[in-house]
Amino acid sequence: MKVQHRFLNPIVAAVSAVFLLAAPVRAEEPLDGLFDRLKTADDRAAARLEREIWNEWSKSGSSAMDLLLQRGRDAMAAGNTAEAIEHLTALTDHAPDFAEGWNARATAYYQARQLGPSVSDIARALTLNPRHFGALAGLGAIYEELDNPQKALEVYRAALAIHPNLRGVSDSAKRLEAKVAGTDL
Repeated sequence: MKVQHRFLNPIVAAVSAVFLLAAPVRAEEPLDGLFDRLKTADDRAAARLEREIWNEWSKSGSSAMDLLLQRGRDAMAAGNTAEAIEHLTALTDHAPDFAEGWNARATAYYQARQLGPSVSDIARALTLNPRHFGALAGLGAIYEELDNPQKALEVYRAALAIHPNLRGVSDSAKRLEAKVAGTDL
């Protein structure tokens, strides 16, 4: 299958997904207004808007799938990543077009120190939702762990273009800008 070959190298797949940010996004009426306001919001308003966006992203349209997402998140919060991965795998199997299921499982894989599967799931989340600043922030953190500051900075900048007040990402981008500039001397 062509789709499977695309994800053989999860890092390449994730990078490809980042460049999909320029692709047209289908209209998502409630989210479009939130994202418009997010670009010019102060820190306090941005935090509120971010919560509203996450709430919208967490709605699968199915109470059963929402329950799987919540069970996966609860298991992660309890430190049980294996259980979280099980719940979230069931979610992605049954709702493959639900971007937040892929992002949540990417987070669980990251917590389990399984970076390859995490990156693969981030790529899928970004393919389904190119404005997913959380997935981009996670990908940036993975690139940092892989000692690829240039790619991490690129991804953090993409996240900040969507959410200029994204907690921690702005500081990470500034730190990496200095590091990358220092390596070019």
